[in-house]
Amino acid sequence: MEVTFSQLIEIAGVIVFSISGAFSAMQKRFDAFGVIVIGFVTALGGGTIRDVMIGYTPVTWMRQIHFPLISLVAGASTLFLKPYIKNLKVTFIIFDAIGLGLYTVIGVNKGLAFGLHPVVCIILGTITGAFGGVVRDILLNNVPHLFRKEIYATACVVGGIFFFMIKDLFDSDITKAITIMIVCTIRLVAVKYNFSMPKFYDRPVALKKDV
Repeated sequence: MEVTFSQLIEIAGVIVFSISGAFSAMQKRFDAFGVIVIGFVTALGGGTIRDVMIGYTPVTWMRQIHFPLISLVAGASTLFLKPYIKNLKVTFIIFDAIGLGLYTVIGVNKGLAFGLHPVVCIILGTITGAFGGVVRDILLNNVPHLFRKEIYATACVVGGIFFFMIKDLFDSDITKAITIMIVCTIRLVAVKYNFSMPKFYDRPVALKKDV
């Protein structure tokens, strides 16, 4: 059976986000089961939310069982990589950025397949890319990247905008590849150079004590 570029993107997205989720759980010293579960929800959480929003139920991973199987294998395999990786944080950031790009394209294309407005497609791309990470961070008791000053969901939005700017100029697969690179590059550059969204709080607000 011939595998299309879109299918390769989906498979790669599941693998990469499963690995990034597993690494984040390993940073918190979760046990093997916890690592695999966090990898699973990171990889499939955003797509689940997207599918529910557009009424595509049962959601994708329930229709195509190879996705959860790939996620479980990727998460479990990550456990054996730990002895060979010195900096889990850097590895997590790299895989998370790649997954962000892959899943943004998946979400945008899902919206196009349903004939939705480009703005809605961009929103779906952002949800697919970022919300698996939101679920992951909540389970890890972290403030989600989406709600910090870091450039995270913004990378998805910019990538989605570029997708529609160039989709009539290039072949479909080339458009997807360029979009993935744009999202991934924005995220990695933002982390490397500490770029962030504008801050509205100069210092913590002191809580008033009861008299």
